[in-house]
Amino acid sequence: MEETSKFAQEARALLGERGFTCDPDLLEPWLTDWRGRFHGSAIGLASPASTQEVSDFVKLCAKHDVPIVPQGGNSGMSGGATPDKSGASVLLSLRRMNTIRSLDPEAGQTVCEAGVILQNLHEAAEEHRLRFPLTLGGKGSATVGGLISTNAGGTQVLRHGTMRAQVLGIEAVLPDGAVFDGLTALKKDNRGFDLKQLLIGSEGTLGIVTAATLRLLPAIGRRVVIWAGLGSIGDARKLLISFERALPQELEGFEVVPAHCLESVLDHMPDARAPLDGSYPWNALIELVVPDNDDADLREKVEILLAAEIENGLVADAVIAASEKQAEDFWLLRDSIAPAERAIGPAMQHDISVPVPRMPEFVEAAIPEVEKAFPGTRGVAFGHLGDGNVHFHILAPKGAVPGEWEESDGKRISRMVHDLVRAHGGSISAEHGIGQLKRDELGRLGDPVSLSLMRQIKQALDPRGLLNPGKLVPLAPEETSP
Repeated sequence: MEETSKFAQEARALLGERGFTCDPDLLEPWLTDWRGRFHGSAIGLASPASTQEVSDFVKLCAKHDVPIVPQGGNSGMSGGATPDKSGASVLLSLRRMNTIRSLDPEAGQTVCEAGVILQNLHEAAEEHRLRFPLTLGGKGSATVGGLISTNAGGTQVLRHGTMRAQVLGIEAVLPDGAVFDGLTALKKDNRGFDLKQLLIGSEGTLGIVTAATLRLLPAIGRRVVIWAGLGSIGDARKLLISFERALPQELEGFEVVPAHCLESVLDHMPDARAPLDGSYPWNALIELVVPDNDDADLREKVEILLAAEIENGLVADAVIAASEKQAEDFWLLRDSIAPAERAIGPAMQHDISVPVPRMPEFVEAAIPEVEKAFPGTRGVAFGHLGDGNVHFHILAPKGAVPGEWEESDGKRISRMVHDLVRAHGGSISAEHGIGQLKRDELGRLGDPVSLSLMRQIKQALDPRGLLNPGKLVPLAPEETSP
């Protein structure tokens, strides 16, 4: 206790009253993950205002042997930014580092600090007729640092790739407090390892991202957004192929929404309306964009394609958004699935991917298999069919007790789902990271050579294990033995 108190005093002296607090009331909101599944304790909350302050604070933590749990918007899905229950670690928030240091319209680049909120980045780019080509439902709270640390995805990965593809340079503080300055964006650089790529997706276990150089694209001139009713997820895959072949440069996103998810959203949002008059087993939400203000040719091409697919029976019904307001309403239905499903009751949420051609086969096989093994459950799959990533949720039986069900049948369900994903050549984490939620499962199912390399890299960069302990990197077999 004496050592902890000394550390807290030195931290407050270093960062000031705004920069460090041990106040339980101020700490409490940041000790629980977004889903409410993990709750921890911490010595205090550090909120440095500059890269130098982050560096000095990391050195102080190393001096006192205090583990650090970095945190962005605290909107992660895998408990990667939540401390354990020991109370031995300190939270490091990057939210005060929220400056867009520069934005170069001609180069199509911006340098942002880690605490910049995604929505604010979108708005800053729009002022220059540019856009940042990554978005997700939590854009109002997700931060640049968190998005980089988890290699976030979203609804535009089909065309533009994950966060990894948007990062041109990185600034980060390493476990010893050294500052890695890799912000300069070079199209060609053959000086050995691409160290920024090592930091992207490392979930704060190898370094603390403090700033990044990100790419920007020309703003969308117009877009065409479609809601289509379909008979099966297999039909959705065929429709995706049609759009990829006919309009490969314009296709921005392709999402699937089963009937159950749409019904849940409509129940959850009384003012929302179904896009189509009829009800269909599956729906596809499709977005196509053009960089200029003339979408007449694109709209005509889409109308011709849809008419042909309705004629041949692939599409049961479809509507093209008549305005930006209607397009946004379509997307709001998609973005509201997670809170609508959560309002129903307990569920095991799985963020999985399989090769795109195998996704219909996986969904059609896995849902009935899980429902049969766990009577009373309900399986739903929705999301980014275009890039092979669906959110595979198993809803608890009626009357299930929240907390108890997740710890009993819920864990067995997740193990089964992950086994099925592996059998289909997929990944147990497509865009939400491993965190603490999936660390043991990664250890169980991961390739031994890959896991060994991860442990060696962690040991080389963070030999004392002070950065985000207990996250991402599975324990070695000898460490898990009784």
